[in-house]
This record gives sequence, C-alpha cells and structure tokens, in this order.
Amino acid sequence: MSLDPLLLEILACPCPDHAPLREETLDGAPVLVCESCGLAFPVRDEIPVMLLDEAKPFPAPAGSAS
Repeated sequence: MSLDPLLLEILACPCPDHAPLREETLDGAPVLVCESCGLAFPVRDEIPVMLLDEAKPFPAPAGSAS
C-alpha cells in the first residue's frame, strides 16, 4: 500500500489529539496508525476508513516500554 503523500499529510486521527498518521500493516492488511493514541484505521480498496468504531489498537513494537 502506498497512499498519496499529500493525502497522508491532510488526514489526521479523529481522536481529540488529531495526530498525524503513518502507514503500517496489521494482520497482513494495510492500516493507518495514529502517532498519538496508537489506533490502527483500516484501508479498504485504497480508501482509509477513519471511523473510531472501525479502529483497532496497534501493537507496540517489541522492546518499547509503555
């Protein structure tokens, strides 16, 4: 998956912090992960689904303290 960089610049997490997003994969599926709250939003047919009801927690990288 490779979303348009301009789109990624415009999109923000719908949580109150409105943090930037980064592209990742979760269980082999493309997602956008919030830099602040760590929620992963699915990308279906190259369209980000920016609904809090659709988001899932993104696991922290191994070795990071939380």
